[in-house]
Amino acid sequence: MIFLFRLFRRLFTFLLLLVIVIPGYFAYSIWNEGHSALAVKSDAIVILGAAQFNGVPSDILQSRIDRARDIYRAGLSRRIVTVGGSATGDNFTEGSTSRRSLISSGIAKSAISSIPVGRDTLSSTIAYVNFLRANHYTSIIIVTDPYHCYRAEAQAKDLGISASCAPALTGPASLKNAGWRYIARETGAYLAYKTVGQFGIHLTDQIKK
Repeated sequence: MIFLFRLFRRLFTFLLLLVIVIPGYFAYSIWNEGHSALAVKSDAIVILGAAQFNGVPSDILQSRIDRARDIYRAGLSRRIVTVGGSATGDNFTEGSTSRRSLISSGIAKSAISSIPVGRDTLSSTIAYVNFLRANHYTSIIIVTDPYHCYRAEAQAKDLGISASCAPALTGPASLKNAGWRYIARETGAYLAYKTVGQFGIHLTDQIKK
């Protein structure tokens, strides 16, 4: 009886450590990447979608667009890919909204490709990776929120694309404004992707913004 009690206690302690250590490790990794992500010169810049309102970018989407414009002008890539679909009844997609904003800020139409697909990170990643492969692009700079970088890069790399990240510097999801709730949500989303996601179970991370 004492042996079984000790065995149960050790098993319980081990499981408790797993519940604490594994999420803690990835939460730190997400935080660290958000603070240290560095864009590397690549074949294309990919702007991940966020909410838009009848063709007007939300603050989060606009902050991503601004960041992509700046790194494009800095010469880190000669191609920008905007991605993101639409909800039922929308007149514009997230991808087309990003494209229109870039053009209005002086970026040449010929430098922008828009993919009107994707309502969450994984579906958007699959869509732009198919485009990249069709055009023989192998490396990208992902533009998204700082604490979203870790998972966005992981999904691209899992599909064979070399990815770095240029986190948005302003807006509601910037380092200045995002907090532990964003990190907690991203930790859960990453763990879901790496566990049940490997069995083909896709849990959407779509959030209205």
